[in-house]
Amino acid sequence: MTMKITVIGSGNIGSAFVTGLLREGSIAPSDIIMTDISQEALAPFVEKGVRTMQNNVEAIKDVDMILLCVKPYHIENVIEEILPSLNDNTILVSLAAGIDFFQLHLNVGHRPLPLFRAIPNTAMSVCRSMTCIAASDDANGAQCDTVLNIFSLVGKAIMIDESLIDAATVIASCGTAFALRYLRAATVAGVETGLRPAVAQAMIAQTMLGAAVLIAESGNNPEVEIDKVTTPGGITIRGLNEMENAGFSSAVMQGILAAYEKMKS
Repeated sequence: MTMKITVIGSGNIGSAFVTGLLREGSIAPSDIIMTDISQEALAPFVEKGVRTMQNNVEAIKDVDMILLCVKPYHIENVIEEILPSLNDNTILVSLAAGIDFFQLHLNVGHRPLPLFRAIPNTAMSVCRSMTCIAASDDANGAQCDTVLNIFSLVGKAIMIDESLIDAATVIASCGTAFALRYLRAATVAGVETGLRPAVAQAMIAQTMLGAAVLIAESGNNPEVEIDKVTTPGGITIRGLNEMENAGFSSAVMQGILAAYEKMKS
């Protein structure tokens, strides 16, 4: 795939995206530009053939897509910096949670730029992200396809309405941490049963992966697969009932809704 991409910001999200692109291999390292104020942060990517810069304005020249992978409070300053040098056909993708199109349009003024918001997760680094993308009214169908295709290189990507972005952030982005907290808790329990921590963690991670693939590929309701491993009067139902008695499902739902309310506040 011939596509020149500039990633502004080499934090967790920017690094995960570039790492995933390099792993997938469709985009040549020399067609990726990464910027950061810290040369030290960029050093690992220099070794992999990625072009690195500390000058954002220089980095956006003659590229097809720009990803803003900076903290939300830096978005306005970065856009103000690059806007005079920005080509009207260059796709601009914000990965900053909480910065909506209303704010982005205020930042770009009256220019009809193809703006997008993307909410991925750090599993981009292993090409397993769930990325939800919203397009502004100024983006055309071909540009939507381009953004969708790029993020599909680092996992699964879907287009959604901007009104659903907050929900997508909590479910698909924060969701990584929620799932890993279960893995951590299950690992601790596994150690108590006599397993070594690394062994327990590897077993649980693979089990979680297998369960996720079962649902992703079959499309079944989770209860269908749960029923297959839940023998009446058996050990699985005993464990599930103890989890529910301790408030497992309720805690998960309350945590997700609390995070969602925080997004809306």
